[in-house]
Amino acid sequence: MTGAGYPRSLTTRLRSLRPAAFGADPAGARMERIRRSPQFADGSFQNPLGARTRPSGASLAEFAKIYFQREARVRRAPAGPVPLHPTTRADLAVPPASGLRLTWMGHSSVLAEIDGARLLFDPVWGERCSPFAFAGPKRLHPVPAPLAALGSVHAVVISHDHYDHLDLPTIRALAATGTVFAVPLGVGAHLERWGVAPDRLRELDWNETTQVAGVRLTATPARHFCGRGLRNRQHALWASWAVAGPEHRIYHSGDTGYFPGFRDIGAGHGPFDATMIQIGAYSEYWPDIHMTPAEGMRAHLDLQGGRPSGAMLPIHWGTFNLAPHPWSEPAEGTAAAAAESGAAIALPRPGEPFEPTAGALPAEHWWRAVAVPDRSGGPGAPAGSPVTVREAGSAPAGVGSGPGGPEGTGGTGTPGL
Repeated sequence: MTGAGYPRSLTTRLRSLRPAAFGADPAGARMERIRRSPQFADGSFQNPLGARTRPSGASLAEFAKIYFQREARVRRAPAGPVPLHPTTRADLAVPPASGLRLTWMGHSSVLAEIDGARLLFDPVWGERCSPFAFAGPKRLHPVPAPLAALGSVHAVVISHDHYDHLDLPTIRALAATGTVFAVPLGVGAHLERWGVAPDRLRELDWNETTQVAGVRLTATPARHFCGRGLRNRQHALWASWAVAGPEHRIYHSGDTGYFPGFRDIGAGHGPFDATMIQIGAYSEYWPDIHMTPAEGMRAHLDLQGGRPSGAMLPIHWGTFNLAPHPWSEPAEGTAAAAAESGAAIALPRPGEPFEPTAGALPAEHWWRAVAVPDRSGGPGAPAGSPVTVREAGSAPAGVGSGPGGPEGTGGTGTPGL
């Protein structure tokens, strides 16, 4: 076979062999829109600040040594079954009295009921956050309730396309419900391949807004990266989300490193009745794309105009083993940061609904019952663990840059995801 049709035919055949979990690359009108984005330059989406996403060289060898150390591996998982909220299904059948209720389902998955709208953020109901059913990080606890038990959902809101936030079996199940999907620019290509009709997609660039069920959803900046396949061309955007209803406002960080833009998001869309902030899967080896607990608290305060108002729900921890830190360290670090700042935090068990503006917040340190103790016998973070605030852009010597990362090479290239 010769001529211009040969490479096109070969490309088509190779794409047909691509695993469905890898999703699809943007093309056509979607790709043209991506190229016009203010966030797109030099062939890829860019961060608001430079972001190193993985260890390299000597630091990669050092990271591998730490990651595979036996004692450290043991502490990255709970010592027993994670205690789940036992009555999630029954609790969700009753509407929130205050008009605002959050139910953390583990990791970054949150059902948010706000002023009559029901939004499901980053739903991951699969057993592994991986393109493969036989490999990759496996759940450390069951889902608190089946998808069907959640009832109708007006919109599924996705922060970015990594496997621990965009899960193929979960999306296919939700695609059958008729719900709307709000996603960052470029992510819609994956969903269309998986059976979501284009007219049910709300695909947004940063600072664009859509309205669903009487609330406004705005895609806001974040400091992270994308990628699901063997190549990472940065053609899908990542985002945080600000949601405004007639009476309440909430914020979901997705995955992000700390950056000064939180102040701008808060000034433009806050203050918020509740924030859902990533505080887990951090490491000094990828300091720019995940926040420590202290940085997460700093982001929460920035979003609230510098004041400890509203409630912070720590997310992105407890469900998958994605980083070198101990399993319970993100919760301990967040509790310590809240005590120091005077901010209100919610510490629900997975599946435990709470209303941020009504009554007391869940406050029990439930994870301590199943945390593997450190050598001193305590459940908290060990001395020297990376839970302090770094200045945006700082990193230990030797940490490299480039595509991939702790969730890189399509989510399977380095330890983490």
